[in-house]
Amino acid sequence: MPELTILLDHQTHRLVFTPGRSVRDVLEPTPYRVRSGCHGNGACGLCRIRILAGDAGPVTTSEQLHLHEDLLAQGVRLACQVRPHEALSVEVLNPAPPSDWRATPEGFWQRGEAREHDVMPDVVDVPRPCGVAVDIGTTNLSLSVFELECGRWLADRWGRNPQAAHGSDFISRLAAAAHSREIAAQMSAQVVDALAEALQDIAVHDGFDLRRIVRVVLVGNTAMLALLTGKHLARLLCPEYWSLPLECRPDDVAPWIARWQIHPHAQVEVVQPLAGFVGSDLLAGLVAVRLDDGDTPALFIDAGTNSEVALWDGERLYVTATAGGPAFETVGLGVPAEPGAIYRVTCNGQLEFHTLESDQANGLCGSGLVDLMARLREKGILNERGNLVGGEFRFSAGKRDMVLTKRDVDAFQRAKAAIGAAVSALCRTADLHVDELQRIWIAGAFGRYLDITSAQAVGLVPKVSRERIMLAGNTALSGCADLLLSTAARQRLSRLRDRAGSVLNLAHDADFARTFMEHLYLRPFTTP
Repeated sequence: MPELTILLDHQTHRLVFTPGRSVRDVLEPTPYRVRSGCHGNGACGLCRIRILAGDAGPVTTSEQLHLHEDLLAQGVRLACQVRPHEALSVEVLNPAPPSDWRATPEGFWQRGEAREHDVMPDVVDVPRPCGVAVDIGTTNLSLSVFELECGRWLADRWGRNPQAAHGSDFISRLAAAAHSREIAAQMSAQVVDALAEALQDIAVHDGFDLRRIVRVVLVGNTAMLALLTGKHLARLLCPEYWSLPLECRPDDVAPWIARWQIHPHAQVEVVQPLAGFVGSDLLAGLVAVRLDDGDTPALFIDAGTNSEVALWDGERLYVTATAGGPAFETVGLGVPAEPGAIYRVTCNGQLEFHTLESDQANGLCGSGLVDLMARLREKGILNERGNLVGGEFRFSAGKRDMVLTKRDVDAFQRAKAAIGAAVSALCRTADLHVDELQRIWIAGAFGRYLDITSAQAVGLVPKVSRERIMLAGNTALSGCADLLLSTAARQRLSRLRDRAGSVLNLAHDADFARTFMEHLYLRPFTTP
């Protein structure tokens, strides 16, 4: 893909981009955003850049309206109007204020411009009413705004879950909140405040009136919903409750509505989890990929800090959850799948590291970690037990020196072993063999860049034919958007709930410890 070279504050940065996208859209998911106030339609004239080299295409009518001919002669253009097809070099003249929130990267989730849209709000006094879909993850928060009358996507944002200050895993957060009402209230407020900041960023950067928002739908894993609503925090720490339904409904959403500055009569819905640690993020994911359609049996894996797994045999839904830990998102030298993350590691005589939309590597995201494990296994530097020759592996990517430690490898092994044991347990319960799986969906932010060959080599994904495996990205946000907009999606959710048997509690699975140990090895997936 061609490269966009950016001069900003006397520093040069490089991004790769898809030809035909506007410069503004290329910059949106990065720290190099340009100031804007009109959602990139050329109405505000704020997103000014200077063309330093390359073909920026003809000047548009919007640029002629906003830019004097002297500025145009100096190479000044509007970032939203420049859609390069080849390498381009630009200077950002009007950078956006610093923000913790970014537009989601390309491929982060399926925006689905042609979504079904027949869910209309009760609030009728708002022109062009809008709704927001929200995914509350352990590591990241993400949201997307749609026009309700036509289903058109308007904007999205993602950023860190500030609750991480209380622990990177949900068990640490639950324990802290269960023992202190003050901490529990603080963690709930942190998410509400963070979503308010994300919405405000959209309002300022995209020129959007938040009072148009009349509907908000939220999904998340059960722990995150419990922390948001302050419900059943202690129960989630007790294994006997992990297969039972838990209600996570807020007592009063009026303070949330006021903090978000949306329409005062907006409807706010927290989609309820299925049971235990099987949250509504999993259910939304099943809606998004339409797991109950197509060839069966079908497997769905949402890999993350809380990894959730579902198996559909054509008649019944089997589900479970397991603690994956932060290995797929942030551990050691790990980073989320964002610009600068190493997402692919190849070997053509020597290791080659490929970064997302940048020439400056800042760490390994989940797919890059899987690739690196597979390449090191091929080169004999890492054995199937997870031991590194010399105890660690040092490498350079871009301008940064990095070290893969035994701790990083151990965290990955535990995460993938937990998923493998969960898949094996579901297959045993459904009396199925892994080889019988006709479709395997891999979801989660890390899943969209996953190399299947690498994942199968280290035993993260069952070794079935490649055409049976689909990478789906953040299906929780996609499915939440479907539930926001579509009656058909809500009917599908209801059917899936009805078809779900009891949630499999792995704490009570007699074979879990044995299968977990088997899946610790860095070798192809063992079958039950």
